[in-house]
Amino acid sequence: MYPGVTDRVKAALVDGFLLILLMYLVTSVFSSLGNVPTAPRVIAFVVILFLYDPLLTSFSAGTLGHKAVGIRVKRLADEQRNISFPAALLRFLLKVLLGWISLITVSTSEQRLAIHDRAVKSIVVYNWSMAETGIVSSEG
Repeated sequence: MYPGVTDRVKAALVDGFLLILLMYLVTSVFSSLGNVPTAPRVIAFVVILFLYDPLLTSFSAGTLGHKAVGIRVKRLADEQRNISFPAALLRFLLKVLLGWISLITVSTSEQRLAIHDRAVKSIVVYNWSMAETGIVSSEG
């Protein structure tokens, strides 16, 4: 059994909340520093927005939202291995560019692959140790 749209959306909502919180904290830090030029602020926000997902996905098999929901992103050919950083970055960019179009395709394959998963040969799987504890729901 593979995670469907519901668990992916739950993870995205958790990540969205965490990113808003992180942006607020970064804004507070910049405000406390006084007159910080615009360029460092923009760079900080771009780095946070565009590297959060790819870095966590490539190094720890998923974002904090993925972890909270009990899902992981792995290589399609070897579910024991994380995807590479370039693959995670491309996956993220496609996910952002295609949005719901990519997510809708999840139900079209037995392994519930979105377009962005197919493009980089990744698969989203349940973290069974969490699923077995009842922390996460198993959608059918």
